[in-house]
Amino acid sequence: MKQGYIQVYTGEGKGKTTAALGVSVRSLIAGHRVYFAQFIKGAKTGELSLPESFSEFTIVQYGEGRFIDGQPEESDIIAARKGLAICADVLCSGMYDLVVLDEVNVALYYGLFDLSEVMAALRGRAPHVDVICTGRYAPSVLIEEADLVTEMKKIKHYYAAGVRARRGIEF
Repeated sequence: MKQGYIQVYTGEGKGKTTAALGVSVRSLIAGHRVYFAQFIKGAKTGELSLPESFSEFTIVQYGEGRFIDGQPEESDIIAARKGLAICADVLCSGMYDLVVLDEVNVALYYGLFDLSEVMAALRGRAPHVDVICTGRYAPSVLIEEADLVTEMKKIKHYYAAGVRARRGIEF
């Protein structure tokens, strides 16, 4: 039985979700099953159509489709907590080879659920399951627990010049 690892993609730069999607596609091509949970997000993004091409890819959004800046609304908290409970079950079930917790770090930062709940879910996963946790603000406890941590650093971004998010590139 293979050993699963915890990866964290964090930082202010672009590419955290994109990197997790790249690993997901690579895993799918290798014949693995992937569960991709998106916290906070609820908008129609390109990756939502991946199950049309990959039957072993499951993606679920546990967000209200708005960016949280400041105090989250009760519906944000309910959606995130429901998602985390489902993800904890998915992680321990062993049904998936890779589980992505997209924007889990941001959800933690805004207090949508508690770090101890996330850590319990990660520690309770089936031994072969790889996990990727994405989002800015990765807590030090998660960084310490992880086997691989990559920090995306923004050097330059065309958003500063007024370029809006583009379909197929940013979403």
